[in-house]
Amino acid sequence: MVRFSIKKIQRILPTLLLAGGLSFGIADACTRIVFHGDNERIMTARSMDWKVDVGTNLWILPRGIDRTGAANSKSIHWKAKYGSVIASGYDIATTDGMNEAGLAANLLWLAESEYPDPHDVDKPTLSLSLWAQYMLDNFATVQEAVNALEAEPFIVISDQVPGDTRLAALHLSLSDKYGDSAIVEYIDGKQVIHHNKAYQVMTNSPAYEKQLALNDYWKQIGGTVMLPGSNRAADRFVRASFYINSIPKDGDERSSLASVFSVIRNVSVPFGLNTEAEPNISSTRWRTVIDHKARRYFFESAVSPNLFWVDLNKVDFSGAEENVKKLDLGPDQSHIFGGEVSGKFEYHPPFQFLPVSHLED
Repeated sequence: MVRFSIKKIQRILPTLLLAGGLSFGIADACTRIVFHGDNERIMTARSMDWKVDVGTNLWILPRGIDRTGAANSKSIHWKAKYGSVIASGYDIATTDGMNEAGLAANLLWLAESEYPDPHDVDKPTLSLSLWAQYMLDNFATVQEAVNALEAEPFIVISDQVPGDTRLAALHLSLSDKYGDSAIVEYIDGKQVIHHNKAYQVMTNSPAYEKQLALNDYWKQIGGTVMLPGSNRAADRFVRASFYINSIPKDGDERSSLASVFSVIRNVSVPFGLNTEAEPNISSTRWRTVIDHKARRYFFESAVSPNLFWVDLNKVDFSGAEENVKKLDLGPDQSHIFGGEVSGKFEYHPPFQFLPVSHLED
């Protein structure tokens, strides 16, 4: 495991600039931000950007569910300590969500991801489809999760993206009701943890160490002088970092929610955009905002006129598998909902997390 400090990031900045580090390649786009408001008002927002419908639905996953890592005979096993509300990807993976303790987890694309070879590492295995859910099931805070991850209790194994020939390449962000934040990546086959309350923003390429260095460069210019305006990941990182720390911090829940949504919309990609020369720049399909203090999970679809939310205070997280519920969002998340929707979820068998298909015991 490798950890990076601010001083190390500052040391590599000149090298990045001399090497033309402002021109990184493009990856499928997503953005995640954490807002630190007054009176313990912490909010986490993310956009889901993908070139096709990701088949997202909302699920209530109770505590007490027995899970396996869905990789091979060495898969890690656990029982969910916490219940969660999650947004699925293709109903085979958890891509976004919050648990009843207030921990949020988000998966975003990172083309530079390189996961360990399970044949070279004698550790329990975990399918990438379960990475975020493992965090939501087991931990209440970022610090608790980081403490566990530092011992490297498992290695993450990827598999093909549905409908694609490439392996999924993702990094993980965690945030909690205290405003703490961590970014977890696999670079050159090794787990890398970036843990600091200051790490409020995550996008895609490059790897997080370089994203921070680029953002430091733009801070020297100042957001009121100039901000990079493209939908490239590095540019979105800079804009999100500036705006999330420029909006008012003393607002009530409604005004803070409006401010945070305005920032995540600012770094979204227009729906239907297809850049022929850069096909991996993708439309924003949906956005979420998590209010950690109020325990509300807000959802906004690009093709629906309404914002709606789940109040976790109204959700019964007992009952294990028998109490799993689903809110069917329809193709392109086009079903229209409004207001608080916890009562609109329906009992449904749990979806099956995508197992790793290319491993042999």
